[in-house]
Amino acid sequence: MKKIIMLLALAVCLPIISGITAAEAAAASDSGKILFVPLDNRPITDKETRQVAEKLGYDVVVPPESLLGTREQPGDPDGLWQWLDKNAPGAKAAVVSTDAMLYGSLVASRNHELTKNTINERVEHFRSFHEKHPGLPIYGFGTILRTLLSATHSGNGMEPAIYQQNAVLLRDYSALRDKVEMGQATKKEKKELERLTREIRPEAMEEWTHRHGLNFDANKALIDLTGQGVFTFFFLGGDDSALYSQTHYETRHLREHGKNIGKTKLQITSGADELAMVMMCRAICDDRMDIPFIYTVYNEGKGRTTIPKYCNEEIGIDVDNTIVAAGGMQVPSPARAELVMAINTDADGRTVDANGPDNTIKPRKGTMYFVNMVKDLVDKGYPVAVADIAYGNGADNALMDQLHKENLQFKLRAYGGWNTATNTTGFLIGTGLLTKWMDKQAREELMLIRYLDEWCYQANVRQQLGAAVWMHPGYSQSTGNLDGARDFASQQGTELMKEFARKNINLPANISLKNLRISHPWNRLFECDIAF
Repeated sequence: MKKIIMLLALAVCLPIISGITAAEAAAASDSGKILFVPLDNRPITDKETRQVAEKLGYDVVVPPESLLGTREQPGDPDGLWQWLDKNAPGAKAAVVSTDAMLYGSLVASRNHELTKNTINERVEHFRSFHEKHPGLPIYGFGTILRTLLSATHSGNGMEPAIYQQNAVLLRDYSALRDKVEMGQATKKEKKELERLTREIRPEAMEEWTHRHGLNFDANKALIDLTGQGVFTFFFLGGDDSALYSQTHYETRHLREHGKNIGKTKLQITSGADELAMVMMCRAICDDRMDIPFIYTVYNEGKGRTTIPKYCNEEIGIDVDNTIVAAGGMQVPSPARAELVMAINTDADGRTVDANGPDNTIKPRKGTMYFVNMVKDLVDKGYPVAVADIAYGNGADNALMDQLHKENLQFKLRAYGGWNTATNTTGFLIGTGLLTKWMDKQAREELMLIRYLDEWCYQANVRQQLGAAVWMHPGYSQSTGNLDGARDFASQQGTELMKEFARKNINLPANISLKNLRISHPWNRLFECDIAF
């Protein structure tokens, strides 16, 4: 409490510092070792999370690529435990994916064939690891199994075939069961639940129930370990969730299970891919014994009450909880904040995909309101980060076009607009709170990656590239795998991105895209790895 009071006093008395001091820069050059076990080997969950901490001088040590999960292959939990134990001496913190340590990866958590005993043994490894290295803080992050939206949700092969064949029935069943238990179902919906219960194939229901039960029980056990002090913090996210769904059903019950653990030790929210960045931020804030102050402001309309697609609660609640998880504290005024987070929601509360025909550069309701708000905050000298969540899986073209015209792109501290709303807000909170310790070039390089990925690629280039790749003889139209078209996709995608960036991004003088190149590490167009 004394620390919080002291920080509040400092926030009132001291001006906001726009850059780091020479002493801070010198200290950041060797900030110490952080062990990091990613969820899998995707750029956003692995490399791009590491890069943020590395900008602060931390030596982020990750397992060999061969131990990490890919799209097709699970990681090696036994190998990861050996690696973690071997590298623990001398580390300041361990930021660890519990999915990787229990199942092998996010995808493996959905389709593994592990027994309950094996999973329990791996859960208990966390206790023995903590006992062996009692001075090493462990920041764990894990997921609650997602609820499939359709048989082809994010591609084939990521869940057992029997799930995919019954995906819609199971989705509707779980939504109605969740609603019934919450006391919000109508008589008609209750009858529909009874019909679905009869209609779903018994073997599909048995497999689905068993697999969700394994994950649910493992998460309960991890929550128990948190209460016992094994984890310094545990951050649990509902992967690809919805307000009424099996994922939300489990989220409610897990929150009840952990209700006696304080919010400064445990948070359960929506999301998956952003969890590592949030825990990396928390580890660094704890290492530096600091609580960064953040002020949040939303676009007009639904604003913080928006329930975005793939999220099981209002975005304002999720953001509030994620700030606590990241080690930050909200303040009631931008003048007292070390980061001002402006959140671009759709005025009507909708979330449609960024690659759809509606995502044009024509301003919509709320576009100019939001741009003018951001400009005003920047002009007043506040350190502003923009969370662009009006669309899913990419940036809002109208917003980005206006930020370009107003020359605001690199006057921000941070930007995010990737994948789901909580992926964006969580990754941005984790990155943005750390920017106060970064120099200008570090911030600009991190922002450029986000502009290239979220705006250039996800919202624009990916669609053009998809059309070009579709007829390539090496591309698999049935699975979406690039296969023999990977080199072609890399070359074409690089050229398209360079052209888009040339027209739409005002590059800082000290950054060049001459050596820009993209690749597709998961053998599909959805993710791209960016190097420049």
